[in-house]
Amino acid sequence: MALRVPKAELPAELSENMIKQLGAVPEPVEVVWHSPKVATSNLEFSAKLAEWDAADASLKSFAHMAVAAQVGCGWCLDVGYFQAQNQNLDLAKASQVPRWRESEVFTPLERDVLEYAEAMTNTPPTVTDELHASLLDRLGPAAMVELTAYIAFVNMATRNNNANGITSQGFSDACEIPLAARPENSDVASTA
Repeated sequence: MALRVPKAELPAELSENMIKQLGAVPEPVEVVWHSPKVATSNLEFSAKLAEWDAADASLKSFAHMAVAAQVGCGWCLDVGYFQAQNQNLDLAKASQVPRWRESEVFTPLERDVLEYAEAMTNTPPTVTDELHASLLDRLGPAAMVELTAYIAFVNMATRNNNANGITSQGFSDACEIPLAARPENSDVASTA
């Protein structure tokens, strides 16, 4: 897939900062920069998300990757895996997120978070009272609210990238463990 919106030229200072931070300028920023207000709001909110600490970072990372795999956002899956490495999360687990239902590396809580992320991503959403209550009981209200808001934001970002034709940028190439492929016959509901 090719970019559906050409890249915009970013201010030099922003480009330099992103290259220092990530080694490259993220294509989603270059595409969205055609509307600096949208791009700036997105960057600011992303930075605020990174400060949230009520929910475990690995649970949020796995949820992010589950949404990306389900929506088909190669860029988000790519950068999510790269960030998991940089946050010193369990890469063996992170690499298995696209095939979490078949993998045996996840704890029951992690599996429920992955299921929750997919249920929130389904169209229409398929979150059950039982799954939500079970997570709320184990995570507590603050972490549950944070996790839910985080997954909602990731849904916006993955769908935005997908619609704009943004694909993998190669961030995960630096990771030691290859990212598993999503199974062909997944029983996840359609996101179309």
